[in-house]
Amino acid sequence: MLEENRKEILDLLHSKAALKQDIHEDTLNVFQNFKRIMQEEVQFLKTQLTDQRIRMQYIDKGLYESQIFIGSDLLFFHMHTNVFLLPDEHPFWKLSYLKKNRDNGYFGIIYIYNFLAQSILQSREDDPGYLIGRIFVNKEGHFFIEGQGALGANFKNVEKGILTDDKLRDILYKSFCFASQFELLTPPFDLMSQVNVMQIQEISSTLNLQTGKRLGFKFSAEDQDFYTIK
Repeated sequence: MLEENRKEILDLLHSKAALKQDIHEDTLNVFQNFKRIMQEEVQFLKTQLTDQRIRMQYIDKGLYESQIFIGSDLLFFHMHTNVFLLPDEHPFWKLSYLKKNRDNGYFGIIYIYNFLAQSILQSREDDPGYLIGRIFVNKEGHFFIEGQGALGANFKNVEKGILTDDKLRDILYKSFCFASQFELLTPPFDLMSQVNVMQIQEISSTLNLQTGKRLGFKFSAEDQDFYTIK
């Protein structure tokens, strides 16, 4: 019995643990390539801007994070350090691509968040940011995106979707367009009609009014449990 138990755990370590490490490394390579493309495109766009007031800046925040200031927006890109398995009820399990090889259902994830630039520059800690997309990458370099607008509509074919440089540039520009097209909405009057002395002092010193874009969306996948396996 002891030998069987040892063999079972060794088999699991050699298969699942190695698989998870491979996916993590592959996703990290994709993210590093994505960051290179971000930097290249931001540098190009800066040369084309004629109005110097328009903010355009790429910031590398380390191995797993990067930021892009674009106009009045900030896009925050973050790679999760864990690997995830699609839940059993996910419709992709009906695809032959996953049926033939269950390992194709394990993914690394890159998140894309949208903040107002001034929220970060003025350290308005109460201001919300919004998840506008998440990129799922498996061991074969296949991917799909759950997201808003064109991000969610154009990248849903995990069987044929391969992350090339052109695809990463397309994802980046669709993220730019989505963030730039959503406007700041005025907070309800009743919400802002009463402040105390401390709040008005804070407003005076830091302009710390909570502000955010009201996108009004929720990913359907957020209602499902993803299983952390790394």
